[in-house]
Amino acid sequence: MTKKLFTTRKDKTIWHEYYAEFPCFSDQVVRKGCHPRKMEHAPRAKKAIVLIHGLSDSPHFLCAIGEYFHFKLGYDVYLPLLKGHGLKDPKGMKGVSLQAWKENVEFALDTASTPENLLSIGGLSTGGALSFYMAAVHPAVTGNVYLFSAAFGLPAGWLGIGGRVKEFLLRTPFAALMGGQKRPLVGLNPYRYDYANFRGARELAWLIREINRLLRSFKLNKHLVNRIFSVSSECDDVISLRAIDRVRKITERDRFVQYIVRESLKVEHASVVLKDPIYAIGARFGEPPLEKENPEFPQIMADIREFQNKY
Repeated sequence: MTKKLFTTRKDKTIWHEYYAEFPCFSDQVVRKGCHPRKMEHAPRAKKAIVLIHGLSDSPHFLCAIGEYFHFKLGYDVYLPLLKGHGLKDPKGMKGVSLQAWKENVEFALDTASTPENLLSIGGLSTGGALSFYMAAVHPAVTGNVYLFSAAFGLPAGWLGIGGRVKEFLLRTPFAALMGGQKRPLVGLNPYRYDYANFRGARELAWLIREINRLLRSFKLNKHLVNRIFSVSSECDDVISLRAIDRVRKITERDRFVQYIVRESLKVEHASVVLKDPIYAIGARFGEPPLEKENPEFPQIMADIREFQNKY
């Protein structure tokens, strides 16, 4: 039987100092397996990376990537838990804010950074958007940026509303009318909520607006100094793939590497980062997973190894 890492409260990667910094989190209120994590070498490595999870999910989704960076590439790895996520009782994500998410990531960056190391950043979906933003504004990010299904824009949705229109509406007081689901957020998925509610989506919309402002400034001869490795799936219906392409077009050609998972593999939005499938709580043998693994995960990791070795 293969040993599963990152699955129990006894896991030595639990980031206890993170709980001390953010009292809204604790071992008592965070769901099993959803905790913030860190993996450090002794002595500290010359390279480090902060990996940020997406909207409605938890650090578990990036554990396999974190393992690869730590054990195969020799990085110190830090996986913060964004406010409002991974909780036994999320209370509808009441009180969640973009500013709080930025503070979560800033603490991780400050912890990961040393005078000697090269610090990279990456993330899934909303975490990818936060990664790009932080790489542009935080001086500690001196290494690469790794984007996985990065949420730089929303796709067209309800009644054919365009992605940018939907982003605008989410920032208005009428956002609750767009997706005010009343069912509980916590369901059968052990590592994420059942859906992304309007409170979280609203904060993502504000983040997208800030990123669009950054992109306009880059067009005025300000440039992101970091190299970018981006992974996305052709069958992703959660984000705008065109928005990712906008980032590619304003990045120097030799500083942007893109890996696109072909549509025939049917790899969905969050599954891009999964080495192993995720099953429902109490799933019986033979039941299909809630989240399928990405069959191209090994190749993506191999390409990341080559990419980071060139830096």
